[in-house]
Amino acid sequence: MKERFITSLITAIVISGLPAQNVPAVPKLVIGITIDQLRTDYIEAFSSMYGDRGFKRLFKGGRVYVNAEYDFIKPDQSSSVASVYTGATPYYNGIVGNNWMDRNSLRVVKSVEDRAYIGIYTSESTSPQHLVVSNLSDELMVATQGQAHVYSIAPTREMAIMSAGHASKGAFWINDENGKWSGSTYYGNFPGWVTDFNDKKGLDFRIDQITWGPYLPVTSYKNITAQNKQLTFKHSFTDERYDKYKKIKTSPYVNEEVNKLVNAFLSSTNAGLDDTPDLLNLSYYAGNYAGKPDSEYAMEIQDTYVRLDNCIGDLLDMIDRKVGLGNTLIFITSTGTRGTETKDSPDFKIPAGEFHMKRCTALLNMYLMAIYGKGQYVEAYHDQQIYLNRKLIEDKKLELSEVMERSSEFIVQMSGIRTAYSSQRLLMGAWDPRIEKIRNSFTQKCSGDIYIEVMPGWTVVDEYSNTAKVVRVAYDSVPLFFFGYNIKPEILYSPVKIAAVAPTVAHFMRIRAPNASACAPLTGICK
Repeated sequence: MKERFITSLITAIVISGLPAQNVPAVPKLVIGITIDQLRTDYIEAFSSMYGDRGFKRLFKGGRVYVNAEYDFIKPDQSSSVASVYTGATPYYNGIVGNNWMDRNSLRVVKSVEDRAYIGIYTSESTSPQHLVVSNLSDELMVATQGQAHVYSIAPTREMAIMSAGHASKGAFWINDENGKWSGSTYYGNFPGWVTDFNDKKGLDFRIDQITWGPYLPVTSYKNITAQNKQLTFKHSFTDERYDKYKKIKTSPYVNEEVNKLVNAFLSSTNAGLDDTPDLLNLSYYAGNYAGKPDSEYAMEIQDTYVRLDNCIGDLLDMIDRKVGLGNTLIFITSTGTRGTETKDSPDFKIPAGEFHMKRCTALLNMYLMAIYGKGQYVEAYHDQQIYLNRKLIEDKKLELSEVMERSSEFIVQMSGIRTAYSSQRLLMGAWDPRIEKIRNSFTQKCSGDIYIEVMPGWTVVDEYSNTAKVVRVAYDSVPLFFFGYNIKPEILYSPVKIAAVAPTVAHFMRIRAPNASACAPLTGICK
């Protein structure tokens, strides 16, 4: 009787374990995809125009988090991708945006600029020097002693570098001037498969033959209202003599270029075919053409999603043919940023106005002079942040905390201001959810002494950067997909943190999470 019980138990274990034998211990290939400006509401709104190979396939066979969140304010290409791959906010990883004001030089610094290295197929000097923690790419290279294939491919160098991290074998982006896939000597030798693609199949050979028009019949594009009804559209990049590569990078055709280089990578390497897990980091574009508002180019944004759906389908089919989706873990998310917002018409009587940073700083300096005597108390401003002249304050033997507090109290009296935070209040003040998100975007080396929060609906006019941005603080939903390797299909609506992506993927790969990643991995994902 005892022997029969043991035999039955062993049989049950063996039978239950049979399906798992077809699944490798870790995914042979991980593909991370960050899609610039991808929106959950647009994915849903345009779903009637999709085929079955892209988004619909992800929703049917993947684990979908409809409401993923960035835990800091104003994510952009640099800060969002850095957060996805480090599992940390700018407070820890050091990347507060595509650019910022350097406190010492009062010079605007680009997130990936580094004059110590030479560009390849580009004049841009690039490295991840400002990323001050490790990311997924770094950790996989450490875990495999440099044996893994770890590369990043993106339309822009910011997205390529922030996903590649410090230890990758290469990061590639499209040069704005010549259309070639570019890189940096920081990552060592430029791979032959990229050079071969540039020399034989580069975008510069084909761009003059590309004309962008509707993919579907024009009657299909009716999901966004616009002041001026569009009948159709047509964009020829040949006409853009100087900016044609910049323009195509704001079209869905750039996603096809990414897929072309992915195909070259998989055809030229053994990625996903040996026992060492590999990592390929990709970026796509889902914003509107030339950065125009969706209401102005309503057809273009819908067509972008239709063509993006096809590109995702093409990629999934390519991976399935060359590696096998069962051997590949794919995660997809968004940068969480939105394109240009337009002012609401005065006819609707929605409260609005303009807040001018230059005027604000001039008035603040006059106010501080009236209290503390002559001097240039405001040194600079950048992105709703004010930088005080700390040396002058020290020379006058003033308390910096007092000057910051007086400055904040003065600024909040201006029209259109919700509040103004001193850096001291952000770091040591009382907690609330809004303060935490702003604090997570703060770093000592580059953040200002005063952060100004402008009322929603108002336009922030920044004469320094020559920009005017309409303020929105409404909740933006960001999608997060896991697909492929042993993933249990499910659609979830409870909010999750984007910072959980890196530790979750690290857990799948059985490697360390990045060194500033404090989030727990997401659970319940596997079958």
